[in-house]
Amino acid sequence: MPQTTLEQPAVLLTTTRSTSRQQRPASDAGPRKGFGSSGANNSRKRKGGSKRSPALSKADWGPLGKHPDLDAIVARQRLQLPLSGRLSEPQVNQAWKRCAAEHHPDRGGAHDTMQLVNGARDLLLGRSLS
Repeated sequence: MPQTTLEQPAVLLTTTRSTSRQQRPASDAGPRKGFGSSGANNSRKRKGGSKRSPALSKADWGPLGKHPDLDAIVARQRLQLPLSGRLSEPQVNQAWKRCAAEHHPDRGGAHDTMQLVNGARDLLLGRSLS
């Protein structure tokens, strides 16, 4: 039985690279995979900033957002807009013009109703009197 001494190198434990990254030939410059890849050829999106949060943002809870509060729902009813979902500023202005043409005092509407329509538009657009 031959005895092995500790001075003999173990073949499995010693590994050396014959070429470093700077000395790679041009034919070996294909796309790399793994942690060191540059990401240019990677078709998946990175997790860093592309993933959306499942929670609702502050904009979703505003008058124009997905989940309006009670005052915004009443304002949407006055302007005959959908009660839920996001609204844009041009949608609100278009609905206000439609209601203003119907309820304007110069065209036979009531002054109080026109004030309610104007207040609904101001609430949805975030305007204040101060």
